Amino acid sequence: MEYNYLGKTGLQVSKLSFGSWITFANQVEDNTSEKLMDVAYEAGVNFFDNAEVYAHGKAEELMGDILKKKNWDRTSYVISSKVFFGDGRKKPNQTGLNRKHIMEACHDSLRRFKTDYIDLYFCHRPDKNTPMEETVRTMNTLIQQGKILYWGTSEWSAQEIMEAHMVAKDLRLEGPVMEQPQYNMFHRHKVEVEFSKIYKTVGLGTTIWSPLASGLLTDKYINKFPKGTRLGREELSWLKDIAVTPERLEKVRELNELALSIDTTLPKLAIAWCAKNPNVSTVILGASKVEQLTETLTSLELLPLLNDELMEKIEDILENKPNHPPF
Repeated sequence: MEYNYLGKTGLQVSKLSFGSWITFANQVEDNTSEKLMDVAYEAGVNFFDNAEVYAHGKAEELMGDILKKKNWDRTSYVISSKVFFGDGRKKPNQTGLNRKHIMEACHDSLRRFKTDYIDLYFCHRPDKNTPMEETVRTMNTLIQQGKILYWGTSEWSAQEIMEAHMVAKDLRLEGPVMEQPQYNMFHRHKVEVEFSKIYKTVGLGTTIWSPLASGLLTDKYINKFPKGTRLGREELSWLKDIAVTPERLEKVRELNELALSIDTTLPKLAIAWCAKNPNVSTVILGASKVEQLTETLTSLELLPLLNDELMEKIEDILENKPNHPPF
């Protein structure tokens, strides 16, 4: 395993990490979740991603149970949670980024994780109804209390991230040091263009999700839509409609042929492609089967093969390279 510093911080995270969205306490059995974390940890993964909204808090509870059972050295791994959507409760102040919800959500996550602190705490979405100063102050309060170590954002715009930094600078507080955006071969603009300046100005780290476009960048969907897949889940029907189009499926077929031509698989190629981006701190892997994770955990082996010639072949297939502004 290789490790990157998370943005400008001194925290090192494994280039490949493991996430619990959809799978934990939902799609897979608890013992499978334990095996997946075992495989990841033994491969050198030190970052495990979670959120209050995943399985309405049950994903955090399950991960906490596994970590307690494994009794791994707490200094050897990094865990995250995210706050905004809530854990299933929908009354006023049970969602959002107001001080009350952030504080109570953090306490709930600590209880479910069975830990004294959360390493990375993300604002899962921007909150238009809460003043930025309130959110920034509250995240800093949690840092000062030792309940979280770093705070960041997920699916925020560059403008919103910079607003948070301006508020933090004015108040002499800590701004967000990491962002968790979607990034894959089909979803590129935010990571490659929108954030291009703030990597340098504030040293933003990224913990990217959906490197396989929710499974589209595999050979699962090339012939017909299979049963039991992530995109086949009812709650992700909105994502299926966006992701699975005839045009994209044709590109997946071509990418799959390219992967086979260099004796590898499309998932490994797609993950290595993400990891090659120097502004990607870590690529969050998801899996419902041990053999899937065992395969994708070897993706970094492909990095030496991703030379200019191969990258150009990928671009020729994708035909979606973002245009950078001339300034």
